[in-house]
Amino acid sequence: MKTQHNRLSGYFCNHLNRTIRPFHALVFVLYLLAATSAQATEQSITISGLKVTVWSQTTDKAIKRPVIIFSHGFHGCATQSRFLMEAFASAGYIVFAPIHRDATCNSGQTSWFDGAEPPFRDPASWSENSFLDRAEDIWHLIDALHADETHQNRLDWSRLGLAGHSLGGYVALGLTGALSSWKTDGIKAVLALSPYSQPFIVHKTLGRLSAPVMYQGGTMDFDITPSLHKTYGSYDLSPKPKYLVEFSKASHLAWTDIGLVAHDAISYYSLAFMDHYVKGEPDEKRLKSVQPGVAMYRYSSEFGNSPRPAVQK
Repeated sequence: MKTQHNRLSGYFCNHLNRTIRPFHALVFVLYLLAATSAQATEQSITISGLKVTVWSQTTDKAIKRPVIIFSHGFHGCATQSRFLMEAFASAGYIVFAPIHRDATCNSGQTSWFDGAEPPFRDPASWSENSFLDRAEDIWHLIDALHADETHQNRLDWSRLGLAGHSLGGYVALGLTGALSSWKTDGIKAVLALSPYSQPFIVHKTLGRLSAPVMYQGGTMDFDITPSLHKTYGSYDLSPKPKYLVEFSKASHLAWTDIGLVAHDAISYYSLAFMDHYVKGEPDEKRLKSVQPGVAMYRYSSEFGNSPRPAVQK
């Protein structure tokens, strides 16, 4: 067993977000109540040997639903971001979150003290073989779901979105084209939540993304967010349509249930993005708005360009 964490692993495992959720405008709250009006259920399944958590609505099981696949953070859990998965399910998506090998709960195969290989601090050493097992989990899951009679009549594969947090964001970006050998057909949108994207910046591969991308970061996410918005960072290097939203007082764990900040705003922008690019809904107003709790918002899309980084004082 290794005795030292690398910096990002330790940050993810040990840092607790202690700030208090800000007050939100009434219209914002009403929107969220409407978006989550249908009840979502959570189920743990094993499909073709892969342990997966599934969120879906309890009604209209015969209707084919759009699909979101979520990849958890390094040493995280499939259930680490229930608040967001439940929001997706309540809005009509079926969400699948596989348990990756590096998970430290629910039958994961590593401990909290195992560091990443290659290390996060050396993004130049990462290659298409780095954490390939995570990409294989997603491919295996997609193939198994296509072949499973229980899910064949429930899933609309023409509407597929990927989401990932931290190392899961690296996986989602890689599958959407940032890693050529990982590129997976049929992805309509990729939601990168405080993603470890530094290898793609170093190797200049984000220009290969084949689907719209939304990056999310936080003002207290010191290890990741600066790489998203810096000159020639992840946002600059990505093709449009692209979005970057930074939440006030949000740290790296804000996208997990441990975090106490920005959950409503995270759900708002995540749903607006997926609803437009996965469901095909006309969401110009939602995707152009700057909500309470947002420190910076940038976009370049069919809706135009943000004239300057939109800052909420």
